[in-house]
Amino acid sequence: MDNNPQTKITTHAKRNIWIILLCLVAIIVIFTTSFWYNQEIAVAAKPVVPQKIQIVSAIVKKHDVPIKLTANGTVISQQTVEVRPQLSAIVKTVHIKEGQFVQKGDKLFTLDARTESANLNKAEAQLARSNADFENAIRNLKRQKKLFEQKFISQAALDTAQKDFDSLKGKLDFDKAFVQESRVAHGFTTITAPISGRTGSIPVHPGSLVQPNIAIPGSVTQPRSAVLVSITQINPINIRFTLPERKLLILQQALAKGDVTVSTELDAAGEPLIEGRLIFIDNAVDTQSGSILIKAEFPNQNKKLWPGMFVNVVLTPEVIIDALTVPVQAVQTGPENKFLYVIGKDNKVEQKTIIVRLVQDGIAVVEGATPGTKIVVEGGQNLRPGSTVIETQSPKHETKSSNNVINNYTDNYIFNKMLG
Repeated sequence: MDNNPQTKITTHAKRNIWIILLCLVAIIVIFTTSFWYNQEIAVAAKPVVPQKIQIVSAIVKKHDVPIKLTANGTVISQQTVEVRPQLSAIVKTVHIKEGQFVQKGDKLFTLDARTESANLNKAEAQLARSNADFENAIRNLKRQKKLFEQKFISQAALDTAQKDFDSLKGKLDFDKAFVQESRVAHGFTTITAPISGRTGSIPVHPGSLVQPNIAIPGSVTQPRSAVLVSITQINPINIRFTLPERKLLILQQALAKGDVTVSTELDAAGEPLIEGRLIFIDNAVDTQSGSILIKAEFPNQNKKLWPGMFVNVVLTPEVIIDALTVPVQAVQTGPENKFLYVIGKDNKVEQKTIIVRLVQDGIAVVEGATPGTKIVVEGGQNLRPGSTVIETQSPKHETKSSNNVINNYTDNYIFNKMLG
């Protein structure tokens, strides 16, 4: 057994060190726990200030809203005429140029009229001869009737005189008709514009031979005359487009009340809208596309609309009276319905369920809102019912606020969709 005093002292010292270390650890744990406990009490004692969420707001407006329908259309001429020769002749004079605007009755071509003039003179001379023979037959018939009454001639002689009268009268009528025919043929030597419009290309020149009813080599169609020039009417002009068949009833109801205004805008900066009117709705719906053919007429004095152009057209067949409008960004979509965040007292928001009737050019026509109510336009994704908001102004609204969008909605509507 080891009874060494030095060993006992060492063991006792180690035990004291461990005791001191344990005491220090206990003191540190107690101190740390007390510190964090006091911190939590201090935090809990502070009043909780609700966070204010920045938003952009607008006012619910009430005014009349025109429903506008848009479609892609094609500019077409109301009529195009192909001018063709009616007789065989040499072109003497061309009075027009390609691309020239002409009025109805303007002279286009003059053909060599010598043959037709000769034929007309011959017909008129023959008419004069027949007229002289007929006058002589009238006088002869009168004489024969007097002689027959005095019993100087027989009935057969009187009948012969009557036959000569009837024969010469028929010949006179024939010659008169022949003169008219010759005049018509002579009139074909001067070709005038049948309509007002713009001329196309001219394939003939002075000295060219033109002939009617010339068969085109390799063509299976009937022979026809070559086209001297085509004239296309420019003013007024039509635009052809289609609309879905579900819009047919709206258009018919609008037409029953009066003219329906149709407007189009050229694809050029600074060009104003051109307004026309609806003139035609087709008598059948296209079964393949489910659309209906529409035509509108436009004045075109400045010649800005040209046949074959593609344009956008806008119709206004109906107006929603006293509509409630909000910026479309203000409409929130929930799991079951659409709603607005309405700003109430103390700048706290609450949900207001609505029905959207129309979305048009950044404006939503709604039902269920109250005119003059202040609503959230931007920032709604961060809100919950009861959230506190503060008004701000986003960069894109610095030059044009949400209310200005509503106030100026009639400037340039473009129809997007109809709901309900």
